[in-house]
Amino acid sequence: MVEGRPFDNSETDDDASEASMTKRRKIEHIEICLDEEVQCQRSTMFEDIDFIHNALPEIDKDKIDLATNFFGLRSAAPLVIAAMTGGHPKTRSINQRLASAAEALGIPVGVGSQRAAVEDPSLADTFTVVRETAPSVPVIANIGATHVNEASEAVSMIDADLLAVHLNPLQEAIQPEGDCNSEGALEGIAAIVDSVDVPVIIKETGAGISSDVAKLLEEIGVAGVDVGGVGGTSWAGVEYFRAQKEDDDLKAQLGLEFWDWGIPTALSVIMVLDSTELDVIATGGIRGGLDIAKALALGATAAGVAYPVLRQAVYGSSLDVVVELERFLEGLRVAMYLTGCQKVDDLSSKQLILSGKLVESLKSLGIDYKTVASGV
Repeated sequence: MVEGRPFDNSETDDDASEASMTKRRKIEHIEICLDEEVQCQRSTMFEDIDFIHNALPEIDKDKIDLATNFFGLRSAAPLVIAAMTGGHPKTRSINQRLASAAEALGIPVGVGSQRAAVEDPSLADTFTVVRETAPSVPVIANIGATHVNEASEAVSMIDADLLAVHLNPLQEAIQPEGDCNSEGALEGIAAIVDSVDVPVIIKETGAGISSDVAKLLEEIGVAGVDVGGVGGTSWAGVEYFRAQKEDDDLKAQLGLEFWDWGIPTALSVIMVLDSTELDVIATGGIRGGLDIAKALALGATAAGVAYPVLRQAVYGSSLDVVVELERFLEGLRVAMYLTGCQKVDDLSSKQLILSGKLVESLKSLGIDYKTVASGV
């Protein structure tokens, strides 16, 4: 597979409208993620979690069942292809490959923010291709907290089973054209919950969700959260490179300063589950099946991946995406076999060994790490 620049940028778009700028950002974000080193330097804290090895698992690995309940819907495995893109003509093929892989594996798939298609309906097919290609799996729509009036349209556009409302204050703070007015965001989310007929989940985009935020979200009726914690792609880092391109020295410096800002994924999962009854998707730095197993053992419903399959979705085929995702699923099966787990739900009752910065962080937050580790 020969790799070059994923998109031909020989064509320029002089349109300075908001819709056009939104569309251009879609391509810039993908290219930066592929061309630059934009991963967090801080870890997810999953390395501070260990399972207790079971030398007598007493199960047949080939009979392990990965099927799970995903917000009331069936998923063949507790793995989600997390939101990545859409909203530019050149991203349609990416979403088609991701959706094809999701359909082949029977797992949920999300789309990137649908704002661009709401602003410019000619871009809707970059999103509708997902449901067309994946008719039988859970599909997750995506809109911002301030886009109350567009929420129903985002859901109907792709016949979505769930709606993710994304939160990205860190990215907005670094983005050269970012909007840092978050007044009324919680009220907007509450209005979205009331306006759509599908479960609403809240999705952070790389900085994690805290106990306090999770409690506020639970009070207004959201069904769950996708923690989007620290440890994967740094969107402050992505915007740092965009700021450099725009010769915006102040924003570039802020991008460096806040590159690793936020709550590590494992810690965020624990914080949310310690304070609420919300279902949790663990995204942010999930890099193998063992990470998925650890997230499920903490109590997460599923784990999500984006960056690990982006390159295959851009340069390769849907089969390449499937192969990469199957690597994750096989790692999960091995972790389940080595802990004697026949079903996904069995993981949540397994005792864990917690150590290092994760234990220190839990102590500082007043969370009983022994309870977390006990599997109770």
